[in-house]
Amino acid sequence: MSRTRIGPDSPGSTWRNWAGNVAARPVREARPASVGELADAVRRAAEDGLRVKTVGTGHSFTAIASTDGVLIRPDLLTGIRRIDRRAMTVTVESGTPLKRLNTALAREGLSLANMGDIMEQTVAGATSTGTHGTGRDTASIAAQIRELELVTADGSVLTCSEKENPEVFAAARIGLGALGVVSAITFAIEPVFLLTAREEPMTFDRVTSDFDALHAENEHFEFYWFPHTGNCNTKRNNRSAGPAAPPGRISGWIEDEFLSNGLFQVVNSVGRAVPAAIPAMARISSRALSARTYTDIPYKVFTSPRRVRFMEMEYAVPREAAVAALREVRAMVERSPLRVSFPVEVRTAPADDIALSTASDRETAYIAVHMYRGTPYRSYFTAVERILTAHGGRPHWGKVHTRDAAYLAEVYPRFGEFTALRDRLDPDRLFGNDYLRRVLGA
Repeated sequence: MSRTRIGPDSPGSTWRNWAGNVAARPVREARPASVGELADAVRRAAEDGLRVKTVGTGHSFTAIASTDGVLIRPDLLTGIRRIDRRAMTVTVESGTPLKRLNTALAREGLSLANMGDIMEQTVAGATSTGTHGTGRDTASIAAQIRELELVTADGSVLTCSEKENPEVFAAARIGLGALGVVSAITFAIEPVFLLTAREEPMTFDRVTSDFDALHAENEHFEFYWFPHTGNCNTKRNNRSAGPAAPPGRISGWIEDEFLSNGLFQVVNSVGRAVPAAIPAMARISSRALSARTYTDIPYKVFTSPRRVRFMEMEYAVPREAAVAALREVRAMVERSPLRVSFPVEVRTAPADDIALSTASDRETAYIAVHMYRGTPYRSYFTAVERILTAHGGRPHWGKVHTRDAAYLAEVYPRFGEFTALRDRLDPDRLFGNDYLRRVLGA
């Protein structure tokens, strides 16, 4: 299918992220349609003394993609380059939305092994910031990368894998946009399979007491705790022999659209206007979702629509510390004047070998807190951050946090390996910005 070509360079306009908390006004924008054009855009920026950043769909809450130089929009770098059924890999252009990748793979009878809970992001944006789902044995999207193509500061195009440029591959799978611009990614894939999802309300005391067992017994376990209540909603996803039994059209709409988005939007809007009403509404909301079981292909089970906009902070802690940390968060909320209308999300991941992965070299649990957009969030996030950093927490690279390079060097054993590689690939910080200066150092 042909598409109208947009000029490779144009005057910059104001860019904002999905949450609306980050804005940037670049000198110019580039929309390359090939890796050659991307390399040219990088070289021209260097010649003009302008820094370069790439933006996807803006789902990061940090200023990780912000620039006052050249903003690269990868919306023409999309589509599948090739599917290798012998190696069971798919190579995809970096600007391809996960939604498009998932549906294209499904048409071919294929799937990723694991994914996050939304699929609006581009593949490069999701992997570069460490986007993850939940899993006992299968890790983040970046951990499923088998090869990547990277345009570096001098305009060179590097192919990186365990066999080719392995030291770059070890870091660039979650590269924060600091090592270069990812132009293509090769993922491991497998024949499409069925997952049975079991969603069930459970008390906070029971889910925390049984957390280790629930994690061990399920391939993918997660839960949401509703602040100001003792109630949680749990979700267990496990592979199934079938048959497929997706949610009914009406019941699925009620759960996923009316309750989880439409009604939740109203509840949060009321809570923003009348914070004192939040605890009572939380008690009602936490009982609104009933138990259900359904079976479908992976992306239809792992992901769900998220239309209510919010601010988010997420920390990765050692999995054995998750329950203690969450109990401390609950105690803090109960003794504070805070009013929190969004549930707290808890997921897990196995250890991986990526230098700046939040699960690097340790079994991990994620604790994510949210506040409705437009609601003051700093007091809540600061209090939670204090608890989670006391447990050696690692902040999600694309979500709100206040950590700097000095702290991060303590919690990432391979932090120096990453920054040394950055010094080699981008000594003049062509791909730098204020956020990377804070988290990686000058």
